[in-house]
Amino acid sequence: MIRGLGLLLLICGVGIAGAQEFSSYVNPFIGTSNYGATNPGAIAPRGMVSVSPFNVAGKQNVLEKDAGWLSNPYVYENTFLTGFSHVNLSGVGCPDLGVILLMPTTGDLETNHLAYGSTYSDEEAATGYYRVKLDRYDVETEMTATTRTGISRYSFPAGKSNILLNLGLGLTNESGASVKVVSPTEIEGMRTVGSFCYYKPEESYPVYFVAEFSHPADEFGVWKTPHRYSGPEAQWMPYNGKTRIMKGYRKEVLGDSVGVYFSYGFEQPTQVEVKVGVSYVSIANARENLRKETSGRTFEELSKSNNDQWNELLSRVKVEGGSEDDKTIFYTALYHTLIHPSTLNDCNGEYPAMATRETLKTEGTRFTVFSLWDTYRNLHPLMSLLYPDQQSDMVKSMLNIYDESGWLPKWELNATETTTMVGDPAGIVLTDTYLRGIQDFDVMKAYEAMKKSAEALEDNPLRPGNSEYWSNGYLTIANAGPVSTTQEYNITDHAIAMLAKELGDQPKYEKFAKQSISYRNLYDAQLQLLRPKNPDGSWYAPYDPAAGANFAKNVGFIEGNAWQYTFMVTHDVHGLIDLMGGEKPFADQLQRVFDEGQFDMANEPDIAYPFLFNYVKGEEWKSQQRVRQLVREYFKNSPDGLPGNDDTGTMSAWVIYSMMGIYPISPGDPVYTLTAPMFDRVTITLDGDYYSGKELVIERTGNPEGYIREVTLDGASHEGYFIDHEKLVNGGVLQMELE
Repeated sequence: MIRGLGLLLLICGVGIAGAQEFSSYVNPFIGTSNYGATNPGAIAPRGMVSVSPFNVAGKQNVLEKDAGWLSNPYVYENTFLTGFSHVNLSGVGCPDLGVILLMPTTGDLETNHLAYGSTYSDEEAATGYYRVKLDRYDVETEMTATTRTGISRYSFPAGKSNILLNLGLGLTNESGASVKVVSPTEIEGMRTVGSFCYYKPEESYPVYFVAEFSHPADEFGVWKTPHRYSGPEAQWMPYNGKTRIMKGYRKEVLGDSVGVYFSYGFEQPTQVEVKVGVSYVSIANARENLRKETSGRTFEELSKSNNDQWNELLSRVKVEGGSEDDKTIFYTALYHTLIHPSTLNDCNGEYPAMATRETLKTEGTRFTVFSLWDTYRNLHPLMSLLYPDQQSDMVKSMLNIYDESGWLPKWELNATETTTMVGDPAGIVLTDTYLRGIQDFDVMKAYEAMKKSAEALEDNPLRPGNSEYWSNGYLTIANAGPVSTTQEYNITDHAIAMLAKELGDQPKYEKFAKQSISYRNLYDAQLQLLRPKNPDGSWYAPYDPAAGANFAKNVGFIEGNAWQYTFMVTHDVHGLIDLMGGEKPFADQLQRVFDEGQFDMANEPDIAYPFLFNYVKGEEWKSQQRVRQLVREYFKNSPDGLPGNDDTGTMSAWVIYSMMGIYPISPGDPVYTLTAPMFDRVTITLDGDYYSGKELVIERTGNPEGYIREVTLDGASHEGYFIDHEKLVNGGVLQMELE
């Protein structure tokens, strides 16, 4: 996509053929505004490396206006670019990574990013490709990537030119780096990163890199600038003291604000390519990653290979009908779900172990970036349906984390546990995956790990307050976010119960099934909402059920309020209906959430709410109406085309399911609920290694803006608005007639 234009990129800037029809619908600028926290940089599917424009550290930015600046390297509205970072996160709400910045310049050498930064224009992005012109220098920059290497191509005018590698900039809360000039064409080094969400600063860790240049530099060296750090915003502060520049190679420098420069005197316009290999294990592995993935291949070949990989994965789902914007929204969302979890291991299989960072080796892919509080709700079920081989490796990675640290992951990032957000979500993903038919992992180990996290009453990093939770059946205000945390534990306990039942463990099934509905102790019949309790069992007062919206403080909830959490019991909807006095009071109270503006499309707790009308006979049309309205209102083919933070693909997974016409309503249960599809036909190619069917087709007939009149599966009438996963992956045609 060309910046600012809603045009299909049928032929990208590196000559990729227009036959790549699926990848051509991806617009990487979607989500780069409105706090979406995505970036338009070049990345391979599940890539360790991405080469992103970095425009959040410099003058002329709108940092205070768009808070998304802090958690990702790029904000669409910003206009001042200070380089291109090589390890980045997509769609997260806290800062980290965004380091190893390259920047081409012309003229005299300048090492202060505020002085050498530039405005930019002619910005373009596609799958695996990014291009932009630096206005100040008249330099065209192009980027592509392999899984572990970022490749940049700079088109310099005649005259003096420079390529800077700045290790002082970044989004990470950590500081410290080292870099060495190996030769006139090679650099190696390390940058410290970590402390995601400003948590656990003791768990900082290194990311190693090797950079190779296609042209030997005429002059080169390192620099170091003194800094005076005074807080988490220090990396944005002006330089203090005089920069020391050391010329020549085999120079190594260590510090918080260090870098390397390569300078050239070009007699005519010249292109220089820079390849940066990355590893979380060693410099030697970074060099091996670079050479194995890029040696002997041109920029065009690497870019085409990247695009082909994206096209193959995107082609697993073929949509027909709908508008061109609908297709772009859909395939860009699918693109976003294929970024995280991402690859941690090097080409040789080595990766840093959880907790100890000891070097271990994997045969498959060791995944990282498990934002499980978000992704258990829909992204992992989507991976199970579309890419079960990837989901299998993700589950195996989670079990490796258990082997290495003694605990399942909660919010894991590059072999560190950030413990961000609440709940104990890993067990939900493990159960959901197994019950969807992906069973080529050690389910008994998974079951053991799930029970440990659920039953350990003391020193449990996954379940704070677990002793009170089991003694009371719920958490009180003595613990943070007691109502929402109780609900999260309940959902996991339901998943454990379902797996126990599948494995024939009746005592554990009964134990966890009973505990999974303990949220009922927090139901206030007068308010028809959930409400926190004091340690003595009395209601917390004074109590405002609406408090806590938009991330404001609420003693009972985390990132939400009673309206946004009460219906987050999709494993026990019929129980909640009974608590509320029947289907009509339930439907009326659910409707109030929307009528009174309490629904928050940008956050996870209530994203299943629109589908809950399907539990009330005669009200199902409201789910279809609401889902269609939310898709149209919040998901667009524009930079602000996400409702907010993409949460490592969770919001994107929501819109993918919604547009296809199915949704995994209860995480841990292999069941979908139905809504009106937004395409005439969706064809999913099923993986024959896991599923018996060749393809699943979802068809829409009748009035495209109407409501479901009849559902058939392979021509036979299907009753109700719920369907088992197993029926769909046997293949066939699910048809919904709208009127």
